[in-house]
Amino acid sequence: MVRDTLTVSDSVLSKHLKVLQAASHVCVTKVRGDSHRRTWLALTPEGQRALAGHIAELQRIVEMAQADE
Repeated sequence: MVRDTLTVSDSVLSKHLKVLQAASHVCVTKVRGDSHRRTWLALTPEGQRALAGHIAELQRIVEMAQADE
C-alpha cells in the first residue's frame, strides 16, 4: 500500500526504508502470512520528531513566501 501510494517500485521503497531505518526514523517489521510476507512500518519517536521538524520548516517557508506577496 505504501509503495502504491507513493507510486514507486519495490526497490526504490526498500532503499529509502533502509536509509530511514538506519537513521532510527522508522521501524520495519516483517510478518510471514499464509501466502505472503507482510511488512509493517511505524515511525519511531525520533522519526516523529524529525517529521514534525520538517513540517514546521515547510510551514515557515510558506509563511515567508506569503509575506513576500
